[in-house]
Amino acid sequence: MQDRTPVDDRAARVRFRRALTLMAFTLVVPGSAQLVAGNRAIGRVAVRIWLASLGTLAVVAAWSWLDNGFALSLAFSPTVMLVVRLYLIVGAICWAALFVDAWRIGQPLSLRLPHRRAVVGVNGILCFSVAGTMLFGAHLAAAQREWLTMFADGDLGSAHGGRYNILLIGGDSGNDRWGLRTDSMTVASVDATTGRTVMIGLPRNMQNFPFREGSVMDEQFPKGFDCDGCYLNGVSTWVGDHTDLFQDSETPGIDATVSAVEGITGLDLNYWVMVNMRGFERLVDAFGGVTLNVRQRIPVGGLGKDVTGYIEPGERKLNGHDALWYSRAREGSDDYSRMARQKCVFSALVSQVSPAQALTNFQEIAKASSAMIQTDIPGGALSDFVELALRARTQKISSVSLVPPRIDTARPDIDLVHQMVGDAIDKAEGDLKAAKKGTGKTPDPAPTSEETPATEEQPAEQPGTVTGGSLGSRNDGYKANETDDVAAAC
Repeated sequence: MQDRTPVDDRAARVRFRRALTLMAFTLVVPGSAQLVAGNRAIGRVAVRIWLASLGTLAVVAAWSWLDNGFALSLAFSPTVMLVVRLYLIVGAICWAALFVDAWRIGQPLSLRLPHRRAVVGVNGILCFSVAGTMLFGAHLAAAQREWLTMFADGDLGSAHGGRYNILLIGGDSGNDRWGLRTDSMTVASVDATTGRTVMIGLPRNMQNFPFREGSVMDEQFPKGFDCDGCYLNGVSTWVGDHTDLFQDSETPGIDATVSAVEGITGLDLNYWVMVNMRGFERLVDAFGGVTLNVRQRIPVGGLGKDVTGYIEPGERKLNGHDALWYSRAREGSDDYSRMARQKCVFSALVSQVSPAQALTNFQEIAKASSAMIQTDIPGGALSDFVELALRARTQKISSVSLVPPRIDTARPDIDLVHQMVGDAIDKAEGDLKAAKKGTGKTPDPAPTSEETPATEEQPAEQPGTVTGGSLGSRNDGYKANETDDVAAAC
């Protein structure tokens, strides 16, 4: 065998560099390697598709920058998600094929063994990296499309008095309880323009309340829900034993609950959202946790001997499990404190979850949402509601709860309830208009822990007045249950 000459070494290095350059061309501009040294017809098609893709992406990016609604309409369109998924799958296959062809054009058999191995390794890394990234993108598009299928068909309906009223229902989870026991009920009344939100809390133990006039339940209980032991959270259970009254409804228990909430608050509800409290854990984890001001020890695990631990006082970043128990713990507490804590969690999530965070954890959020939510919100309304949610992040959240000491849950004064709800909404809108004009005074925030006397801040020493997340007490009222700024009351 003849010894290799410097000329041979130089030629080998040139062939090696050429093979690497062809793969680099394919990485930067798919099809360019074929235009330079391969099948030019394939190369022209690939380059044109690549340039068209870049042009489309640039137009979409520019349009989305100028109009956030356009980006949201694309993100919440099942058709767009299907097109994106198919494009990414086909693109991944074709780009991988171009890498393999670029490797072939580089004449690997003419390379020396070390160079040949290096080229194979580089080509494999590039091929699998690019194709894998595109296929993962296709998977995310499929997850988004699957998540969108949980929403009803249709577009955004009309607002009532310039507001969208959405009933948020927390269902105590379990195979025998989904949709049967509505342990948490809050109406989010959202300004259709600004996103300014008023949360209206309804206690689960309310009795003797009216239903919406003309509803099926109103016909059954014309004097109100006055049956023995009947509470607001038992409406869906009662309907479960009388489904023949709702033969045309797919969600009779929720429909009846909606008519009860409308009768109590005097509001016309646009939509409802049913949240599985157990699935709530997964959603909070997908968001990376939630930071809350824990004012006193919150028991975890249940009642009495079932308590397994405590969430200690202080500013805590809670995972999904602890955030759930912070929201629903009843040991040493009461329902009204729990309602206040739930408002604190809602307010914290609205203010802390950023769009970037949601995008980063999108796959887990989509999976968690599909597992935990039932709703009649139409898919066509999603982009509008997301826009409202983004605006709401910059606004204070107000709260009014129909609880003691102002409301006797056993014999509620419905006229007073309607007045409280109307006043809270009017005040929120009035404060917003005044702030815009610069002619009014925004409400003073609820007192902070430093401003609050120790006897009120630490009422755990007094039986029956555990505050949990919110300032106040049962006798005086928990501030998060009725405030112009929930965050300040928490």
